Amino acid sequence: MGGTVFLGRHMVEAALARGWDVTAFNRGVTGTDVPGAESVRGDRESAGDLARLAGLGPWDAVVDVCGYVPRVVGESVRALSPAAGTYAFVSSVSAYAFRKASSVDEHSPRLDCPADAGPEDGNYGELKAGCERAVEEGFEGTALIINPGLIVGPHENVGRIPYWLRRAARGGPFIAPGHPDRSMQLIDARDIAEFTMNGIEKGYEGRYFTTGIHGNVTWGELISTCVEATGSDAEPVWIDDDFLLDHEVGVWDELPLWAPARPDFAGVWLTSSGKALEAGLSCRAVEDSIRDTWTWLGSGDVPDLLPSYRERPRVGIAEEKERDIITAWRNRR
Repeated sequence: MGGTVFLGRHMVEAALARGWDVTAFNRGVTGTDVPGAESVRGDRESAGDLARLAGLGPWDAVVDVCGYVPRVVGESVRALSPAAGTYAFVSSVSAYAFRKASSVDEHSPRLDCPADAGPEDGNYGELKAGCERAVEEGFEGTALIINPGLIVGPHENVGRIPYWLRRAARGGPFIAPGHPDRSMQLIDARDIAEFTMNGIEKGYEGRYFTTGIHGNVTWGELISTCVEATGSDAEPVWIDDDFLLDHEVGVWDELPLWAPARPDFAGVWLTSSGKALEAGLSCRAVEDSIRDTWTWLGSGDVPDLLPSYRERPRVGIAEEKERDIITAWRNRR
């Protein structure tokens, strides 16, 4: 379901690399088809399109990477349940109240949201929790729930690591938020894809957090890798969280991945992938993901942001605002 952009694209490529037959069902409007996969055009919100898709089965598994509304996911589940053995649904760690928690894993309580909720019935995390319930309650075979954290790697369509790479490439002084020793927790989309394919092959069921390894990169390592990968003369200027907040810098959007050191962001980098790691999840170095993303950005195969992201706040801080904040920081008493 999907299969043309970012994680979905890597899912298709991982399955094809195993010699599996892959059908990608999508509208054909947000990405290009992966060579080797059979493409079926249709809209998952159309009962007729879902019935036509189900008639093309059976399949060993469905991999759903583009489910955001429980009611819509439930319709897909009911249509495809007779035609597949496993339903692997890509959810999110946002289905849990993780931001203020000291640690979150598969045993933590999920957010409240019913399996038949519509788009108006919750925020992103709540709706993802409802989507999980729609799969668990409606699919007759094996239900596998994948809960990624912050995903990086080639084909990223959100603009987080690409922002930092492009900003480094532009050169000159630029804002580096917080402290270089502050640790993060990132995971490559390709590693999630491999784990999901392994899970399908081995018959995994239930929920698996795939959020990466605690502290697998620091802000300093991320920034220095971006500068090194681009070969620029960029100069990171490390500025305190409070100073940035006082100057009304937008958390997460104007400085992507920036989570200030304050209670309401305490758990952002503390989710546990322990269960998945024990089950075989392998995580490559974040620095390799950053370098591979820079190589991809230079390949010419970089689509626009997804329509759902075009309406969101601008990713990245405006040049004039960044320059003024750096000047104010350097002139402070």
